[in-house]
Amino acid sequence: MEQLKKAIRKNVAGRRITDQFYVDGDVNVPDAKSDIGRVVYSRGTLRVDDMKTVDNYIRVTGKILYQILYVLESEEQRMSALQGKIPFEEMVYAEEEPKGSLLLKEGSVELSVSLVHSRKVSLKAMVEIELSSENEEEDILTLDVEEEPGLYRRWEPKEVLKLHSVKKDTYRIKEEFALSNTKETIGNILLAEVSQRRLDTRLGTDELLLRGEMVVFILYESVDGKTDWAEQTIPYEGRIECYGAEDTMYHHLIGGVIDENIDVRMDADGEMRIVGVEATLEMRAAIYSEEKLNILTDIYSLKQTLKPEFAQVEAAGLVMQNYSKYKLSEQISIPELRSEILQVCHTDGSLKIEHTEIVSDGIMAEGVLHICFLYIKADDEAPFEVWQGMVPFTYVIECNGAEADMEYDIGTILEQVSVGILGNGEAEVKATVGFQIFLRRPERILNIQDIGEEPLDLEQLSRAPGIVGYIVKDGDELWELAKRYHTTIEGIKSINQIEGDTLKPGEKMLIFKENMSIL
Repeated sequence: MEQLKKAIRKNVAGRRITDQFYVDGDVNVPDAKSDIGRVVYSRGTLRVDDMKTVDNYIRVTGKILYQILYVLESEEQRMSALQGKIPFEEMVYAEEEPKGSLLLKEGSVELSVSLVHSRKVSLKAMVEIELSSENEEEDILTLDVEEEPGLYRRWEPKEVLKLHSVKKDTYRIKEEFALSNTKETIGNILLAEVSQRRLDTRLGTDELLLRGEMVVFILYESVDGKTDWAEQTIPYEGRIECYGAEDTMYHHLIGGVIDENIDVRMDADGEMRIVGVEATLEMRAAIYSEEKLNILTDIYSLKQTLKPEFAQVEAAGLVMQNYSKYKLSEQISIPELRSEILQVCHTDGSLKIEHTEIVSDGIMAEGVLHICFLYIKADDEAPFEVWQGMVPFTYVIECNGAEADMEYDIGTILEQVSVGILGNGEAEVKATVGFQIFLRRPERILNIQDIGEEPLDLEQLSRAPGIVGYIVKDGDELWELAKRYHTTIEGIKSINQIEGDTLKPGEKMLIFKENMSIL
């Protein structure tokens, strides 16, 4: 019996693995730079270059990029900076061998710097990573069989997600901005940071459209040796080719800015007042289509005995793809800032989601906003300082219809962050956190894998009564009665003058075996 089948591709996520490890090293001050008097600020950034499975381990190789801002030991109280990288290799134990592609789901670095002496610092980075894997699999669903006399079939409509493709690509961002007239001309950049602030994506015909924003901050020395800074929000937009994509499809994207590079260029007057910014937006997008299928769930024949073989198939259906914003506002106490603060120069932050779960009215996310801000204080000898801290938060992302057995992916982005100084050691933190939600319900399908065919047992059939008086029980269906008593739904409805397809418990009816001529 020829069967009509449909292949449905899906993404199967592996078990998440978390690991914490330390990377340390000593850094010597280059001969061209002055001695270190005091470290003002340090930042570490994780870059994973490669992940490979080795027996029951995942070998992760990469580097920690560091930036260190310090005050010179000399009486001038000027500042300088160190930048560089520390390579690492970590073996992460995996209880089960990962299948398919390895993914870095989360990664964070806490960098501490201690002064060995004026020409050397010791770095220690605590690294936390969360790894997973994903594997593309294919389910073969039976939709129909070839039409034959005396053959009866039953279907059930299902709406399932079908993986179209997984797109891994990069988009190169090249922008520039000019310093405002109130800013000093750039002599030497001390500190530079590029932060992703917003990223909107949508699918079009054969393309993924991007629109986002970056915040660029530079702290620099002017040509006269004065310390100044500039901050600029840079919008960008572009497209990435995605063959076969359509605007009716759905997608979930993981991405971030890497390989940032900032350089200074001359303006039309020959002064170094143009800041060039280059960065790479690295992304991975899983693209899905939603397909409505009529799944063949049962079959019988009046001409032969059919024995369908069933197997459980785990598919998924889309509940929602949504972008939700959470506006965080928290007043914090910072006793060490009771001294006069003249101005906050720059605020940056990062998000760490520590726990998520489905609750009655949505998905609850618990996490921490790590805050860092550079400020000027009323101290001519040491005017610049940095404060670092954290603000915990809990937010319930509204997801109508979310249930405990559903699966979801959450992407986060810090759209805005600022710190306002209130005085008396008090400050107000404001942030806008974006949550990208991709929520899926399980679609468990009892799929017909194969159908066995045997001749009818005519002797057994002849012994079965030709007419049966039947009292409907709770849960009875016309299909099951017709199949059990070797007849048709139409036959039962016609003889008993039943309208519709619903039976009432206690209802009495006659069921005639097919081909009986008593009527």
